Amino acid sequence: MAVCFENMLKSSLAGGKTLGAYFIFGDDAYLKRQYVDKIINMTVDREDVFNFVQFTDSADLQEVFDAVEQFPMMSDKKCILLADYDFEHASKNDFEKLVEILSGVPDTCVFIVWCNNFEFELKKSSRAKKLIEAAEKSGGMAVQIDHRSVAELKKMLEKGAMKRGTTFEMGASQYLIETCSEDINVLISELEKLCAYAAGQKITKQMIDIVCVKSLDASVYSLSKEIFSLNISGAMKLIDELFFMRIEPTIILHSMFSVFIDAYRVCVGAQAGVGIPAVAKEFGYGNREFVLTRLPASAKRLAAKQFDLCFSAFVEADTALKSFGANTRTIIEELTVRIIYILQKGEDIDTLK
Repeated sequence: MAVCFENMLKSSLAGGKTLGAYFIFGDDAYLKRQYVDKIINMTVDREDVFNFVQFTDSADLQEVFDAVEQFPMMSDKKCILLADYDFEHASKNDFEKLVEILSGVPDTCVFIVWCNNFEFELKKSSRAKKLIEAAEKSGGMAVQIDHRSVAELKKMLEKGAMKRGTTFEMGASQYLIETCSEDINVLISELEKLCAYAAGQKITKQMIDIVCVKSLDASVYSLSKEIFSLNISGAMKLIDELFFMRIEPTIILHSMFSVFIDAYRVCVGAQAGVGIPAVAKEFGYGNREFVLTRLPASAKRLAAKQFDLCFSAFVEADTALKSFGANTRTIIEELTVRIIYILQKGEDIDTLK
């Protein structure tokens, strides 16, 4: 079983020919759609109702089989697209039918199984692995298309800005990624707004703060940064912004908790003599290694006792949020103050009762 990645798919399509079968999945919706569209357009005219057929998640797999097996009309090839079919919860017979279709695609057809919104865990999915093998059996390709690395996204943004008559100041393109998203759809939208606002001037971090919509991760990271800086007033201001945005308190809590988990992993790694790249690899951060490198220095020096007390505070706050009639904002604010107190005590934390 061999899973390919974007670079291999891009190289394959650059030759001007398509394969018989594609199983396309991953976490970057924009790129997946781009490549699915490219494969379709290289094979047929999308308006050709005889040679292009799209099936959705409610498809009858016998109808999909019949469409794949039928000869194209006045064309060398036909293209069949099956989008978001939930093969994980399909009956055994339906799944076996899908494997049969994918493993025996005729030379006259290009068959694409596209996981657009449907997600699964590859490592835990025996069915996904069987579909990968089936695609290979047809001489096709199983492709995992994930978010591009930060370096690739920076290059894309900087080229995009130049095409629109402007440039980024040093560090601003990476700041845009960290602030908004690694999703290309979001980044392209924010880049359009920034370039219009900049009107030929260099795009600065200040412009990004003014124009762009911060992702929840970025907003919670800013909150965590204020907490690690022991800045209660700054933290309260950001909590006010998060509640104004109508972010669910449980989501705020769990996002804050994830930052502390990141810090804990870095601290444990440092104690074991392991650097951030190795920690990122061990815990599957992939292209998101920057969430570890951007942690404030103070977060990377916490003591084990401090982590224990912080994690206990998160658990208690989570329980309180789930209780009937809870004042959710008060719970988040009290949690924030309590954590800042724990961090502030430093080496004296063992004296806390």
